[in-house]
Amino acid sequence: MATPGTETGTNSALRPGAALAALAGAQFTVVLSTSIVNVALPAVRDGIGLSDSGMSWVVNAYGLAFGALLLPGGRVADLLGRRRVLLAGLALFAAAALTAGLATTPWLLVTARAAQGLGAAAVAPAALALVMQLHPAGPGRGRALGVWGAVSGAGGAAGVLLGGVLTERLGWPWVFHASAAGAVLVLAATVLLVPGGAPTASGGRLDLGGTVTAALGLVALTYGLTAGGHGGWTSPGPLTAFALAAVLLPAFVLLERRHPDPLLPRRVLAAGPVAPANLVMALLGSVWVGLFYFLPLYQQQVLGAGPLAAGLGQLPLAAATTAGSSLAPRIAARTGPTAALAAGLLTLAGGLLWLARIRPDGSYPSDLLGPLLLVGLGLGPAFVQLTSAAVTGVGPADSGLAGGLVNTSRQLGGAVGLAVLGSLAASATAGAAAHHTRTAALTEGYRTAFLASALVPAAAAALTPYLARRTPAAGPAAARAADGAPAPR
Repeated sequence: MATPGTETGTNSALRPGAALAALAGAQFTVVLSTSIVNVALPAVRDGIGLSDSGMSWVVNAYGLAFGALLLPGGRVADLLGRRRVLLAGLALFAAAALTAGLATTPWLLVTARAAQGLGAAAVAPAALALVMQLHPAGPGRGRALGVWGAVSGAGGAAGVLLGGVLTERLGWPWVFHASAAGAVLVLAATVLLVPGGAPTASGGRLDLGGTVTAALGLVALTYGLTAGGHGGWTSPGPLTAFALAAVLLPAFVLLERRHPDPLLPRRVLAAGPVAPANLVMALLGSVWVGLFYFLPLYQQQVLGAGPLAAGLGQLPLAAATTAGSSLAPRIAARTGPTAALAAGLLTLAGGLLWLARIRPDGSYPSDLLGPLLLVGLGLGPAFVQLTSAAVTGVGPADSGLAGGLVNTSRQLGGAVGLAVLGSLAASATAGAAAHHTRTAALTEGYRTAFLASALVPAAAAALTPYLARRTPAAGPAAARAADGAPAPR
């Protein structure tokens, strides 16, 4: 008989590998849904009668709800039970995605996408916390995070590919129906394969004041960055959003100091390398989101590729990211996690710098294939090492919150990065339009975005020594175990 307050799985005696496959599927579904819509946006606009600004909200509504509610989602998972919250999040995600595919009006589509982001905000931190719970520190955790990084990196590229195939062959609603079907499959796998457990923070309570101020403050900040990048930084919408964020986020800090059980306890940020790891993850997120935004645009608007061809062009990037993530634990075992992270960031910077050499009359083999392979080989290890560092030293009662925090950092970094990179690209394109053809001017904008992106991981690599100093000191055996290295015989 189950103890009151615990969760029960259908078969908790299954090997952790089966549970890891289900949890990795949840992460893959969330990441895939972030990028699967990008290629389909023109078809969505024509099919449902969206304006250009409304088209951007098909993406932004999901991202705003996802990024703003990740912290509360992680805390609720700690309080109510990770498996229970994961199942509820998957159910909401599937229902919202199905509604989006059936929508016949713009407002219903955008509302469904926001609800889908809410479900994703429950799924991502709960799934990561369960991975950490099922794989204690040691070689097993290193391999599990390698799988986690592989599906996270591949999910973005796979989303572009699947979006192109579905849009071209079945129509844009199937982009959302596929997300719903994937969530249902993962939900069934979670019920069958993932064991339950008692809520690890059952003695606490949700900080409602902190939750509301943090969520609204992050929504206002992200909206201001997104709207400013599209419509100008001095227009009323972005200025109002920034003003709200300037009030709400400091209010969140004040409420956290006074609350006996705050949404983001100081002990989480003070644990090991959590704070610097989240900072570097935000920098990585800015590059990650920008890459999957500008790459399909260059393929379609300059090289003339269709949605399907643009999607197929992501396969080498997905394969390289998967390979880099799978090799990350071995690299860390040989060189140490800090050196592995720095090498991944510098490799990523080199690939983005290579991408900055794209040409208006270029081709996929000559201009994109080599850089994308290099980007993937750097992106995978960097993501794995940062995810591991962001939960190092965090107690079991806070692992869901730590998972929400690292995902929030990546999402918010992506919003900031895309706004800045979009402004730089638009400015470069406008400057080149007077003296060049349209494709040449667009290429100049994309080159500027990739060049600026290359500077970010290069600068982030300089922060890795500080991250190493924040890692808790341990004996040689414990250090090797944390890095995923085998103990000496």
